[in-house]
Amino acid sequence: MKKNMTRRNFIKASGAIVSSASLGSLLWPVKSFGLGGKPKPRVVIVGGGFGGVTCARYIKKFDTNIDVTLIERDTQFVTCPFSNLVLGGLRDMNSITYNYDAVKNKDGVNVIHDEVTDIDMEKRQIKTKGGQTFDYDRAVFSPGIDFLWDKVEGYSEADVETIPHAWKAGKQTTLLKSQLEAMEDGGTFVMVAPPNPFRCPPGPYERASMIAHYLKTNKPKSKVIILDAKENFSKQPLFTKGWEALYPGMIEWVAGTKGGIVTRADAKNMELHNEAGDTIKGAVINYIPHQAAGTIARKLGLADATGWCPVNQKTFESTLHKNIHVIGDSSVSDPLPKSGYAASSEGKMCAAAVVAAINGIEMPNPSYSNTCYSLVGPDYGISIAAVYRFDGAKIISVDGAGGVSPADADESFRRAEALYASGWYTSITQELFG
Repeated sequence: MKKNMTRRNFIKASGAIVSSASLGSLLWPVKSFGLGGKPKPRVVIVGGGFGGVTCARYIKKFDTNIDVTLIERDTQFVTCPFSNLVLGGLRDMNSITYNYDAVKNKDGVNVIHDEVTDIDMEKRQIKTKGGQTFDYDRAVFSPGIDFLWDKVEGYSEADVETIPHAWKAGKQTTLLKSQLEAMEDGGTFVMVAPPNPFRCPPGPYERASMIAHYLKTNKPKSKVIILDAKENFSKQPLFTKGWEALYPGMIEWVAGTKGGIVTRADAKNMELHNEAGDTIKGAVINYIPHQAAGTIARKLGLADATGWCPVNQKTFESTLHKNIHVIGDSSVSDPLPKSGYAASSEGKMCAAAVVAAINGIEMPNPSYSNTCYSLVGPDYGISIAAVYRFDGAKIISVDGAGGVSPADADESFRRAEALYASGWYTSITQELFG
């Protein structure tokens, strides 16, 4: 097969990608490999979040000759990043809501708003609830996470209208915000943080911070309690120092061995019960359930007994099914965290892997980066950053690269980190949806 881009040029271009400290700067010239009159290769991507949209757009950037179809149920995407700021009163829902017009119009991705229901792996066909069938040479699944509703007695999916999770941004975010607004001053907001692994490790603690900011501003007699099955959490020293500075006495974190493990929930009476036999009542309760790979990934056999999807960490191709890649929160990509930043990073490298596989070119060893910004207050940002590489067998952290915000940083540093968080969000959403 004749190609316009040679193996040498492909690797040269890929080398520029993987050597970059920030995958957000990834750029390849748009150049078709050409297929000598043969039918275009077809790639179907399931899931229109950070991972799926990135992968779709970058496949088209890398090889315009590939026919890319993105299947996403919803016509709008509401980002989980910065949804906590909506709860804190710093943003509104419109500011974190995007459509897929640019994905369709700028890159020529075929965007289908439908729900995937089945796959024929032998025929390489994906089927949807709307009755459509899509052939593929390669498929990429980026379905995010779903919840395990049977882990705590008394709590089911039906209870989310009373005790919201708000861990998928949109209606649940709006519901939780309205409950906070209706809560009387002096009420207690109770959050149940999920056990590992889960989407966005620092997310629950940023949420507690933003809700504390809202309550301090509007209902200063109120209190925040975090019930946590874990004994520690991401950026814990930075969060607790920020809480002491901004919200003294307002936030209480309860570790698993101290009563943080919830065993039963009672939505009718707004009560939680822990292992110690205590009853914790909340004016507002935010229960973030146990998590697993998106339901469609588990239904189609892409997940193993852990509930997550094992992949070749060089290409993100499923180790259970050939010609199918899984990226983002659903994949087993430790030590990369389950974050929007990491999902986008994986989407770019998966795009390179897909293009390489279709064109019979060896995929160079990838590298990744991730930065998780969190707001403790409107002008108080903290972060954790890391760089990763593929060592020939798996993804590993690069020693000495990255790190966390300094514990002794002054106000100007924290203010700068908050600005960096906003800058990152604007940059990535513009890249994906702008």
